[in-house]
Formats: sequence, structure tokens, C-alpha cells
Amino acid sequence: MTESLRFEAVTKRYGGLTALDGVSFAAEAGQVVGLLGPNGAGKSTLIKLAIGLIGADSGTVSTLGHSPRGRGARALRAEIGYLPENVSFYDQLTGREVLRYLGRLKKVPDAEQRGLIERVGLGAASERKVKTYSKGMRQRLGLAQAILGRPRLLLMDEPTGGLDPMAVRDFYMIIGNLRQDGVSVLLSSHVLAEIEPRLDRAVVLGQSRVLAAGSVAEMRRNAQLPVTVRVRGRITDSERLSRLQRAGASVRHVNGTRMEIETLAHAKVDVLRTVLDAPGVKDVEVLEPTLETLYAHIAASAQQEASPCIRP
Repeated sequence: MTESLRFEAVTKRYGGLTALDGVSFAAEAGQVVGLLGPNGAGKSTLIKLAIGLIGADSGTVSTLGHSPRGRGARALRAEIGYLPENVSFYDQLTGREVLRYLGRLKKVPDAEQRGLIERVGLGAASERKVKTYSKGMRQRLGLAQAILGRPRLLLMDEPTGGLDPMAVRDFYMIIGNLRQDGVSVLLSSHVLAEIEPRLDRAVVLGQSRVLAAGSVAEMRRNAQLPVTVRVRGRITDSERLSRLQRAGASVRHVNGTRMEIETLAHAKVDVLRTVLDAPGVKDVEVLEPTLETLYAHIAASAQQEASPCIRP
């Protein structure tokens, strides 16, 4: 696949503060990549480097195969869409006027501008001034301007802030359609449960460096965290309970009507075989470690490595 974004050993400092320290990762065309990390981890700096708003102190940034600070930077930016965390517009313009103005700067036909404002759900409010828009409506307008001109790379910083659940659903439907068209999306968000099912890959930043990168499945394999098998019903057969213990599973009874069995991923199939045909079992649910759990594990492991316990 073609790479849409590549960072190689990128370091960026602001005076005595190191925002990014030797960061390396790549994103392929048509992928949705989640950029995760606490406040101050360097996520916004990384996005600004990718766009070319700032330059790296060392290392190489390649955006759509080109330097975002090179001779062709202006043409390159026409192929990039950007939605900042706090989007702002000229309050005295209507939503349609904002898109018309920005569209002319990007040399986008008027027909595409008109279609976009309907696509993001602002058709009924298109003639209202932006100063009357709610935060969620401004965010919708921000999405419209970001995808104006059909960019090949879309960079988004906390894009669903202020959106209601239906608007969030519509937002990710648009992102999914763009992905199918080969658009790459780099998405920075703290709402991990929301973005988990939409990601192809995730990059976890912390302490100014990349702590982990890969698909959620790859991160699960690397973390080796336990899987929870939630059972509706009870197993009273001592032989089955012994088999679960031999498989290394931990069994917990809940309210006398449910069981939760924790086991490592490699023993999951053996546990399910033991549980599924047991008398009294009415339903079984397998809960893999969530992205939020993986993120907490990765961050805690990095913190432990940075501050090892000193034993006497």
C-alpha cells in the first residue's frame, strides 16, 4: 500500500520542552489511524508537523510522499483536510458563506460546496449566521470545511466534541465513506470507546515518544491481558470447575446467577469448550480487553519503566 504519512526519528522542542522525541510511525492510504495519548503527549504538535505549520528539529516528516515544508508545500496542503479541536469561523457569515469563501480559496466548484453543507446535516441552518450556531453545529461546519476539495489526507483533533450521539454516528459514516474512497484519516481523540471499532491502527504517545503502534488486535496480543468470559447461569460440576482451574482460569460468582471467568487469550478456546455445554449455562459472552484497557496498560508499563522501583 501507498504511505500517506511517515515520521522517521522526529524530534521537536519548544525551548527547553521536548514535545516529541525520536517519534517514528507510518500510516497507509485508506487507513483510519487513532492518535492516542494524554494531554501534553505531543499529539497536536505531531499534527502541525504533518501539515507543515511547524518544522521538526530533527528527523523526517513525509506527507503524501512529500515534505510538508518543501517547495511544493502550498500544492500539498490543497490535498490535506484539517479539523482542529477548537474550530472558529467568521461569526457574521452564514454557514453557506463560510464554505463558499473557503471553497473559492481552494478553487472548489460551488456545486460541491452546496452538497457538503447538506451532507453534514446543516442544510436547514445554511442561511443562518455562524454566531447563532451551537458547538455541535460549528463542529459539523468544521467537518465540512475539512473535507472540502476532496483531500487525500484528513487530520482531526478531538473531532466529535459537542456532537450528540446521532451526529457522532453520522460523522463516522462520512469518515467510513471517505476511507472506502482511499482517504487516510489521522484521528486524535480521548473517547477511546467511540473510536475503537473505527480504527485500522492506533499510535499511542506518551513521554514525548511512541509507546505502542499497531492494530487493536496486535496490541491485545502484545499486552497478553486476560480475557473475560461472562456466563449467565452457574457451573456446579466439580470436574468442570477443576478443568477451568487447570486451564489457569479464575472463576468468580456474581449474585448467584452469573459467573465471570478470567483467562489468558491462549486458553480461551479450552475455557469455552468447558463452559458451553455445561448444564445450567444459558448464555456466554466473551469480552476482549478494550482499547481503553490496553491504553491504560501501555501507559502504566511505560511509567513503570521510566520510574523503576529501587529496592534496598
